[in-house]
Amino acid sequence: MTATTIARAWAVRRADGLTLGFTDHDGVLSFEGIAFRPEAGLTAQALVQGLGLAVDNTEAQGVLSDEAITAEDLAAGRWDGAEVRLWEVDWTDVTSRRLVFRGSLGEITFAAGAFRAELRGLAEALNRAQGRVYHPRCSALLGDGQCRFDLDREGFWAEGTIASLDEGGARLELHGVPAHRAEWFEHGRIAFLDGAAQGLAGAVKIDAMPEPGVRTVELWAAPGAAPAVGDRVRLTAGCDKRAETCRGKFLNFLNFRGFPHLPPEDWLIAPQANGGRQ
Repeated sequence: MTATTIARAWAVRRADGLTLGFTDHDGVLSFEGIAFRPEAGLTAQALVQGLGLAVDNTEAQGVLSDEAITAEDLAAGRWDGAEVRLWEVDWTDVTSRRLVFRGSLGEITFAAGAFRAELRGLAEALNRAQGRVYHPRCSALLGDGQCRFDLDREGFWAEGTIASLDEGGARLELHGVPAHRAEWFEHGRIAFLDGAAQGLAGAVKIDAMPEPGVRTVELWAAPGAAPAVGDRVRLTAGCDKRAETCRGKFLNFLNFRGFPHLPPEDWLIAPQANGGRQ
């Protein structure tokens, strides 16, 4: 590479697999199966990198575009946590390049037709709390590698259709999910299969059946993109992380990751039966 032929190229990959390429060069660069386009207008501030375990950080800025990054997708959270890679590349010979940053998108803000996104390096994960928590309730997520429960098992998921909803979609009335008792999907997940919210998911707060054949589901938060009547959804059974639920509902107590016999806090501070005598 020579200083006069160096350009920067960014690749941003969403969780759903959509990948976009950007460059500060004045022409399209292509490598690794990605076309890096200049007209999308993505730029970045100076990259801060440190040795050892220092967290790499920088910030990307860009212009909202119907062809690339839209305000609707940003609001829906489709770009949250997207993988980011940055190369320095010789635009006269794209095989001459080096990867200088790899990480993910952090906090994203947008206004007045532009967006600003924090970039987090790979070492960002080292800032998270590590280790096991000793608690009566399970520390695993339903269906993960510790839980090992198969969420595709018959009876633990169902698909239905939105019959009505409140403004924003935090409360939904569903048809076509009659085979499960009320509260079966409480603490579970809802995934939107089509419509404007396709690909998004949410956590179920309340699962009720006010009348036969009608299921009312309330979410902890409305999805980033508003669903509509007639959209299909998929519900996944919920787990409140209690030992009784793991044993009785999922028959999975062998993989329970909590400590149900751990003494409660009240026991720890209560006077001993012998009056404190040694």
